[in-house]
Amino acid sequence: MRSHYCGGINETHIDQEVTLCGWVHRRRDHGGVIFLDLRDRDGIAQVVFDPDTPEPFEKADRVRSEYVIQIRGRVRRRPEGTENPNMPTGQVEVLGKDLELLNAAATPPFPLDEYSDVGEDVRLRYRFLDLRRPEMLERMRFRSRVTSYIRNFLDGQEFMDVETPVLTRATPEGARDYLVPSRTHPGSFFALPQSPQLFKQLLMVSGVDRYYQIAKCFRDEDLRADRQPEFTQVDVEASFVDEEGIMAPMETMIRELFRDLLKVELPAFPRIAYAEAMRRYGSDKPDLRIPLELVDVADLVASVDFKVFSGPANNPKGRVAALRVPNGGELTRKQIDDYTKFVGIYGAKGLAYIKVNDVSQGIEGLQSPIIKFLGDEATKAIIDRVEAQDGDLIFFGADKTNVVNEALGALRVKLGHDLDRIEGDWAPCWVVDFPMFEEDDAGKLHALHHPFTAPVSAEELDTKPAEALSRAYDMVLNGTELGGGSIRIHDEKTQQTVFRSLGIEEEEAREKFGFLLDALKYGCPPHGGLAFGLDRLVMLMTGAGSIRDVIPFPKTQSATCLMTDAPGEVDEKQLRELNIRLRKVQKDEQGKKEG
Repeated sequence: MRSHYCGGINETHIDQEVTLCGWVHRRRDHGGVIFLDLRDRDGIAQVVFDPDTPEPFEKADRVRSEYVIQIRGRVRRRPEGTENPNMPTGQVEVLGKDLELLNAAATPPFPLDEYSDVGEDVRLRYRFLDLRRPEMLERMRFRSRVTSYIRNFLDGQEFMDVETPVLTRATPEGARDYLVPSRTHPGSFFALPQSPQLFKQLLMVSGVDRYYQIAKCFRDEDLRADRQPEFTQVDVEASFVDEEGIMAPMETMIRELFRDLLKVELPAFPRIAYAEAMRRYGSDKPDLRIPLELVDVADLVASVDFKVFSGPANNPKGRVAALRVPNGGELTRKQIDDYTKFVGIYGAKGLAYIKVNDVSQGIEGLQSPIIKFLGDEATKAIIDRVEAQDGDLIFFGADKTNVVNEALGALRVKLGHDLDRIEGDWAPCWVVDFPMFEEDDAGKLHALHHPFTAPVSAEELDTKPAEALSRAYDMVLNGTELGGGSIRIHDEKTQQTVFRSLGIEEEEAREKFGFLLDALKYGCPPHGGLAFGLDRLVMLMTGAGSIRDVIPFPKTQSATCLMTDAPGEVDEKQLRELNIRLRKVQKDEQGKKEG
């Protein structure tokens, strides 16, 4: 039906006859001459109809925005002074000779020919229209280029593309599973995979050696901003490798991806130990573009009468940290109050601060309501340790370690953006030496990554599991975790030890993971891997504000699809076939669940 895409015509096509198909992006009537901007996935072409061709001119006069049309005409150079250097087709136009209306269109719920600050709920309800916008189509095109590039790179590294099952069984990977009832096995359920983790390990046992997959994954998580119940990850696994054998080629892949698609040379990928990242940045995915750092001051305030500080300072699970903000003294009291409310989101009970007016005046040059509680000696020691300068502002966090890390870590990032302290465009790193486990308030251990991660020391795992380090590694870019992985456990004894540390006894381990334990008995090679979040990667590379803007048909933050109205109810016949009976939820109970 067409000879060219709209965005493909240029000066090389002058005097050629072309046939274009697409949507009417914009219609303009200038002094009896009608201009149609015709749009398809590749771009926009300007088509001109004049009264010398009465029939197509009359048709052009009747079309409106988003009508689907086919035009035939001759490419010509635009008249001098009317060129558009901002368009790839801006040097030429098509003199329309024929127009066929392929389909009319109702008035769209929001304009597609210009930026419109329409609510995201409207965009998602009419996603099929939202995707027509050039900005969205370009993101989908870029996403396709990213996946093609990754496939070509991994194929070139002799990785094998293998599909793993989507219907599997529930596994403990940190989030709830989406369950699928089995009609043929009443009372039993499949689970949609949170990741292909166990299957890719089994592929290593099977001798596949190098595997990859661009895999759909599913997690029934609580409502969180910028998370999706279904997402896509680039899953990679290899046999007979150590950490370097995975990290090096994956770093090369990301470097070359940025170089070839964005013309960006990423800087060095420093390796930062988990403990150091938490100490300096309060986060295991630090944004290294922000030069602000946390400084421990617990030892300086352990003996002060100010219990807000001395309490956490003397608690083995507590932390007192300072965050120096150069020239932060310019912040108003209202801004400080707003930041106090902000850290409250992360459980902080307040946000103490000291304004540094004049270091040379000692205590007299400082301004803060907490100085009288800290005392002169402790205050001076803090000023020295954080290397405060005139005009600085020092924020403090004092609470349980995780609360201080989350609150000050988030504050550090927010201040970096609010005060325009971002240095450079891209700052990648590897975070390594993660703990094997994290301990909850009840003293129970939980796998920090997943229970199939190998320990650095089998002896330490056996004798001091809470202190054991893992062979895990995360790739981080601009404060976003791009990918995470580890060297895996490849022997049954170590795997059983991890299960015991997690409170999974032998009988339960056998019931849930018997197939894996059996596989480890039959010559499992050393292996490891990594999984990249494709949606996050594309979001960063395109500069999109949300992963929903790089996913064709995303869900809302409440895990619903406004376009198809999913999830939805099913009829009684289907439920009976699945041997399922629904419990009616009272309105007040439903309200509590939704709230």
